[in-house]
Amino acid sequence: MRKSFFISATVIGLLLSLTVNSHAQSGSAPTRDIKIISSAGARALADACSAWAEQNNQVLAMAILDWGGNLVESHAMEGAGMNNIDTALLKAKSALRWRRPTSETNKIVRSGQNLAPTFMNDFPQPGALPIVVDGQLVGAMGVSGADGEKCAQAAIDKVFDKRATTSGR
Repeated sequence: MRKSFFISATVIGLLLSLTVNSHAQSGSAPTRDIKIISSAGARALADACSAWAEQNNQVLAMAILDWGGNLVESHAMEGAGMNNIDTALLKAKSALRWRRPTSETNKIVRSGQNLAPTFMNDFPQPGALPIVVDGQLVGAMGVSGADGEKCAQAAIDKVFDKRATTSGR
């Protein structure tokens, strides 16, 4: 099966459209538009989270991933520990994989309902949110420190002007 990839030159807001051309399956369209977080969008998320943290007297580290799990932006505020940098990335990966806030995944693991995240090398600790735009998972933001999910939510709301949700389910 041969696939061709075409990158769209149109940048809409903070998202970049990627069109993937493939053989059509019966009843499906031959292309699909995929939204991803741009570098500028990821930087804006880090800046917005940092501003929120400063207003709330917190020191945090954050990681922003695109829909494919690629690190687009990483930032640690002055005074953040090395473990904060590592756990922000692990949390973001977990939110992306499970398409839900890591606080929800944490509850599922603790209740025994689903232990898969513990043996799949995930880090189901509160502090990360998936980012969903128009029903499409575009990435995730992981924050390590005091109120990580609150900071991530404030940043997502500000950058996406409340057009993004944090549930990919």
